[in-house]
Amino acid sequence: MNRILTVLFLIISITGFAQKKEKDKKPKVEQEEKELIRSGNDFYNQQNYVEAEVKYKKAVGQNPNYEKANYNLGNAIYQQDRYKEALPMYELVSKTSENKITKAESFHNIGNAMMKEKQYAQAIEAYKNALRNSSKDDETRYNLALAQKLLKKEQNQKEDNKDKKDKDKKKNDKNEDKDKENKDKNKDEENKDKDKDKKGDNKDDKKDKESENKDKNDEKGDKDKDKQPPKSQPSQLTPQQVKQLLEAMSNEENKTQKKVNAKKAEGKKIKQEKDW
Repeated sequence: MNRILTVLFLIISITGFAQKKEKDKKPKVEQEEKELIRSGNDFYNQQNYVEAEVKYKKAVGQNPNYEKANYNLGNAIYQQDRYKEALPMYELVSKTSENKITKAESFHNIGNAMMKEKQYAQAIEAYKNALRNSSKDDETRYNLALAQKLLKKEQNQKEDNKDKKDKDKKKNDKNEDKDKENKDKNKDEENKDKDKDKKGDNKDDKKDKESENKDKNDEKGDKDKDKQPPKSQPSQLTPQQVKQLLEAMSNEENKTQKKVNAKKAEGKKIKQEKDW
């Protein structure tokens, strides 16, 4: 019996020692730090978030593990639309706090900050963690449903944008192909026109060349004519010489006529009379 009592005493003593040791781990909050928190809360309620931030920061500076100071500091920064800066304070409290309600509130505020940054997937995870610590929080449940809806909308919009981008790309590619085809067609027509103009130029050149050759031939003919010997000019005779020449020609003509008559006589048959 005495042995059983001794064992029970030892168990109680060890448990009490462990609880005391656990309490010693918790940061001791001084009166000055509490005053800073109260002063910060007054400014916060007046919506003077800048002064509230100053007071909370002083409290955190004196006691970095002070949960209320970190949580309130996160809220003061959040109210100034500096959502990313508020996250480290909430994350610290969510990891270090042993109070489930405090943890749930910290996760809830992490979700709110992520929603402001349009990080819907992270917000959903934060709200789920909040509900794991406080399953009956209707506000967190509503925010979770909203975050899920916005995430779905964002995904659908990205998908639509992707489809539209693909369609636009196909359309642009088609237009580019069409433009290229038209460009090639115009180029072919331009080349045809150039060939036509070239042929026309060749014809003109040929005509010009033929005309030029004709002109050259005409010019050559003129030159050949110029090269022909000049016609003899009648000699200048005296009247006496002319008379003598005419007499000689007349005598020569008479001689020639006599010869012709003689030849005619020789060739003519002589008519003979018949003897009856």
